[in-house]
Amino acid sequence: MRRLVALLIAAALFTPQLAQARDLVPFRDYPAGAIVVATGARQLFYVIGNGQAIRYPVGVGRAGMAWHGRAYVAKKLVRPAWSERPGVTPAIPGGSPRNPMGAAVLGLDRGNYAIHGTNNPSSIGGFVSHGCIRMHNEDIVDLYARVAVGTEVFVLR
Repeated sequence: MRRLVALLIAAALFTPQLAQARDLVPFRDYPAGAIVVATGARQLFYVIGNGQAIRYPVGVGRAGMAWHGRAYVAKKLVRPAWSERPGVTPAIPGGSPRNPMGAAVLGLDRGNYAIHGTNNPSSIGGFVSHGCIRMHNEDIVDLYARVAVGTEVFVLR
């Protein structure tokens, strides 16, 4: 099961073209509706079933800040406010072009980790965050519309 995913990820890494947002790709071994993040490949897959997934390029956690494991979507927010420390009055309001959370957030049940948009699109494809998964704003909006609270998330090394 996991071996096939590893082969698909390896094939994606050696494909001459970079992944384009919202590519439809072969994908098996995870339930329809699940989100699978391949941190090494810096790609997120939304499993649609019938052996297929939608592939999105992402930015992932820097060395020492990345995590792996299983989570679920605990909350969904559009145009979230942002502050350096949770519970502190937001330093940057939602919708501001300076807001690093971007257009939308899928908050995970693991600490302060989330899948979110970004105000820095050049960071997509890199090891750039404190553990969150960054997406182009148009991609997080697309994914946000497809998932519900409770969606399973698998983050692979």
